[in-house]
Amino acid sequence: MKKLFFVSLFFLLISFTRIFSQPSNDTIAYLLTCGPGTETYSIYGHSALRIVIPEKHTDTVYNWGVFDFNTSNFAWKFAKGRLDYMLFAESLKGFLQGYFFEQRFVYSQKINIDQVEMRKLVSLINENLKPENIKYRYDFFYDGCSTRIRDIIEKSVGEKLKYPPAEMGKIPTFRDMVAKYQNPYPWLKFGVDLIMGSTADKKAVFRDRMFLPIEMKNELSESFVNRSGKMIPLLQNPEVLVDFDAPPTKQKFLIAPPFIFTLVITLILILAALIKSRKIIRIMDIIIYFVFSILAALMIFFNFFTDHQQMKWNLNIIWLNPFIFVCLITLILNKAGTIWFKVVFFISVAFLLLQFVLPQDFNIAFSLMAIILLIRSSVRCGFDWNPLTLK
Repeated sequence: MKKLFFVSLFFLLISFTRIFSQPSNDTIAYLLTCGPGTETYSIYGHSALRIVIPEKHTDTVYNWGVFDFNTSNFAWKFAKGRLDYMLFAESLKGFLQGYFFEQRFVYSQKINIDQVEMRKLVSLINENLKPENIKYRYDFFYDGCSTRIRDIIEKSVGEKLKYPPAEMGKIPTFRDMVAKYQNPYPWLKFGVDLIMGSTADKKAVFRDRMFLPIEMKNELSESFVNRSGKMIPLLQNPEVLVDFDAPPTKQKFLIAPPFIFTLVITLILILAALIKSRKIIRIMDIIIYFVFSILAALMIFFNFFTDHQQMKWNLNIIWLNPFIFVCLITLILNKAGTIWFKVVFFISVAFLLLQFVLPQDFNIAFSLMAIILLIRSSVRCGFDWNPLTLK
């Protein structure tokens, strides 16, 4: 989840020199947890591993959240879910400078592992840093900067690592976990809810929640290592390396999607009642259906043409369906197309009635958007009961 990749080949070669040095008996491993930033990519925080070898005077941070902006067809690969992330090593000083500049806190906790486990951990990092392994296909929920660290710790400690007993009560979903960090940014939450499919509504149990850096810090802080029957905390000696408060956020109701789309519905109803020109009404509908057609195209793309598993089985495709394209074409050609508007109308009605039983959690703004489709499609269906029906 760290955005930058501007390190030169010189520093990369220095990093490899450090990487392949063997740990000594006084080697110490730390989990670094970085606070959220204000940019879209940084609101979830970040995780990294720090390995200190006092005997060799090395203090290196291993970061699985790096990608190359110079990658060919970067935007297309990102959208398709085919952008490779990589492991990168740098000095602690260099790592902290970036977070000091961004005014994001960095929290350090010593990982309580013995010498055998430490050698295993360093061996896994070295293996990961081989040219054939250094890159990996990023997966937000299951294979990212935090889960890679979790997996390495699990493999190093083995069965001696003990997580707390299975929790009782309501278990949050992946969508719930992400929303904790998105709630201060309602339009970001709107966009993520729009493109994330029903797979995001799977329950996120204790281990799953570690895909988020701060959650991993909290979860691993509750975990233990079994040392000959004695339960030792996995993480200890917490220390603040960079001290900044999390960025303040304010809920802005008047620019949030539900309020904006409520205003749009009101405006559409007023204009439909006051404007008598069929030409102007047609232009308004072309604009509305054009916007919805773009969103429908996104639903088709993310459902069928991307490798992002989080975007598969997106049931927003019910109300953002391909029939909207047909309606747009009939409007552009100035044809009646009544049957197609009826299809969109009844699908919109069905979505509004069934959304609460569908296996996906829908943003409230989507109901308002479906109402916009329902209103404008009903106008062009020729229903006698609708006072806005075009004569």
